Amino acid sequence: MDRVKVGVIGAGVISAIYLKNCTGMWSHAVEVVAIADVVPELAQKRAEEFHIPCVCTVDELLADPEIEIVLNLTAPAAHAPLNIRALESGKHVYTEKPFALTREDADAVLTLAKTKGLLVGCAPDTFLGAGIQTCIKLIADGWIGEPYAASGTIIMGNAFDGMHPNFQNFLKFGGDPIMDMGPYYLTALIAMLGPVRKVTGFAHQRLHEVTIDNPQSHAYGQTVPISAPTNVSAVLEFDQGMIVSLQAAKESFGYKPRLEVYGTEGNLTVPDPNFFGGTVSIQMANGDTKEIPHTHPYKDEGRGMGVADMAYALRFNRANRASGQLARHVLDVSLSIFESSKSGQHVPVTSTVDRPKPLALGLKYNQLDR
Repeated sequence: MDRVKVGVIGAGVISAIYLKNCTGMWSHAVEVVAIADVVPELAQKRAEEFHIPCVCTVDELLADPEIEIVLNLTAPAAHAPLNIRALESGKHVYTEKPFALTREDADAVLTLAKTKGLLVGCAPDTFLGAGIQTCIKLIADGWIGEPYAASGTIIMGNAFDGMHPNFQNFLKFGGDPIMDMGPYYLTALIAMLGPVRKVTGFAHQRLHEVTIDNPQSHAYGQTVPISAPTNVSAVLEFDQGMIVSLQAAKESFGYKPRLEVYGTEGNLTVPDPNFFGGTVSIQMANGDTKEIPHTHPYKDEGRGMGVADMAYALRFNRANRASGQLARHVLDVSLSIFESSKSGQHVPVTSTVDRPKPLALGLKYNQLDR
């Protein structure tokens, strides 16, 4: 396969796993040739760590005619503006989630991409992992009968200890539980069950500021504003009639994920959609619970798989799975949850999307097409 050259913008915490995989397990499909960051020292550090040949400015990266895909790993508020700049430069773009902070910004990105004939992709790509892909096949093959409901919970430790280098981002809209962690669950649910047509939501913000009392934090003693909900609950009605409950919060401690799909002939326990693998099990009609082996190979940490899939899409002239259209629908659902909470009414989801095509069975290690 003729590798696709990739330029990375953003050298923060999340860049490490992307660069590890894009220069490792996905290096047969992509070649990372440049990295840029508003803090040049961060870009230089990543370049040395992962043997990236060019450290440059954002303008220089976008002007490089050899770069085909821009991998956007910046903060949420910068996603849409930078995606538009990349598209205007003639680059395909893959961005971290959330896709945008408004529907208008998301639509501007997709409209420009369509006009220029360019691909847009967005995290999460974890639904391409063995865990969710196995669940997709089990549902499609009728193992749980007709799915009629699902429930998801993601309870996380908060950002109030100030230990993350950019913890302030998790106290703003875009780093809240729904926009930050919700995309993993919503994307997995849509990949398994199809698009959402209506939501009812509740969003609560317990605190409006926090004083960092952890002496190990670089922000120790600072009082920092909280400008986004930290506890969100929603009920989603899917196009096919399934009713799904979702709870997302960053008010607690530890990490407690759960996702289940309920069918007329069995109940499916879905592994944490924040990861690629995990245990898949079905509670059968007789009450027995059976662990199901993975039907697909990608069970290890594989972030960057969406970028590799975009490279395959470019070389083999097909749609990319972790697409901008999918991310736009996830964003629409997320914003509708907040709008429902504010209005006290059901909110229809006006967008829709086709379910991403499942990965083929029998793929060899690190291959995405046969």
